[in-house]
Amino acid sequence: MHYKWPEILNLHQGNFITYIIEVPKNAGRTLKEVAEIDRGGLLIDIGAYCLMPNHFHLLISEKEKGGISKFMQKLTTGYTMYFNTRYERTGALFQGKFKATHANDDRYLNYLISYIHLNPIKLTEPHWKESGIQNKKKAEKFLETYDYSSFLDYTGKTRLENKLINTEILPKHFDSPKDFKSSITEWLNFKVEP
Repeated sequence: MHYKWPEILNLHQGNFITYIIEVPKNAGRTLKEVAEIDRGGLLIDIGAYCLMPNHFHLLISEKEKGGISKFMQKLTTGYTMYFNTRYERTGALFQGKFKATHANDDRYLNYLISYIHLNPIKLTEPHWKESGIQNKKKAEKFLETYDYSSFLDYTGKTRLENKLINTEILPKHFDSPKDFKSSITEWLNFKVEP
């Protein structure tokens, strides 16, 4: 199935020098910020997300022209103000502008959904893409307990964060939570050949 989208983007933002999201200390605040950005109507729909200690990924679709830029401004400004107040610091928290990649075909979109949800594996196995997963059961368990991504929402777990994402904006890549888990398992078995 080919799904045409005017704007499905993978957004990546962070500052690799400072741990901007102290998982789990501040991630709850960040999720709260994302959930509450509805100022005068929804600017975007979020299809998938992942918060990491020094960056985040969002797979989003714009609901109104300029919505992505407005959303990112509100999110990063609000979080920077919170973080600077909490840690008695000043200045920018995020490094440069956010990076956006268009998802212009189904295969790439499917890859992005998996990439975003597998990002936390880097916390336990930083070189898993090159070396392969050393302990697949441990990696799967880690993903199932990592609260700071939409992975759990795709696996069917009911939680407050379910309201952050709108899976309807994405093509039906996964017919069920079981299909989603199977796709993730395939990626966990992936290893770059030398």
